Amino acid sequence: MIQIDAPGWGRRSIEHVVLDFNGTLAMDGRLLDGVEERLMKLSIKARLYICTADFHGTVADETRRFDLALKVLKSADQSLEKAEFVRRLGPLNVAAIGNGSADVQMLAESALGIAVIGPEGACPKAINAADIVCGDVLEALDLLLATKRLAATLQH
Repeated sequence: MIQIDAPGWGRRSIEHVVLDFNGTLAMDGRLLDGVEERLMKLSIKARLYICTADFHGTVADETRRFDLALKVLKSADQSLEKAEFVRRLGPLNVAAIGNGSADVQMLAESALGIAVIGPEGACPKAINAADIVCGDVLEALDLLLATKRLAATLQH
């Protein structure tokens, strides 16, 4: 479990981390350098889920080494499907990381939403829906691994 205690923001226990794949963890269907190591560390602290349309058809192969659950999206409204997934997990215990327009509702629903500006850039609506914006996914994952940094960013 990831414990966050940020003055003015509150105390949260994050049990689940929901991650977008392409544009967030991966580019062109391949994990970005440094992501694998951080996901392995993070999977010890929280349950990991990847929600993706799997546009490149590579998510299962790219993530087979990790203890995580895959949610391959099937509906035409990926944004709604991701938000409903977060609601089923219990939003007060979820941190979400994404970059695109399909991630906006997921970021807004989660106790902690982190938008990343990755190799595909970031949707302005995703940035506005997030609690934190990071320059890349490695920074976002590192914040979840180093909660004092995270609390410093969130405190009022």
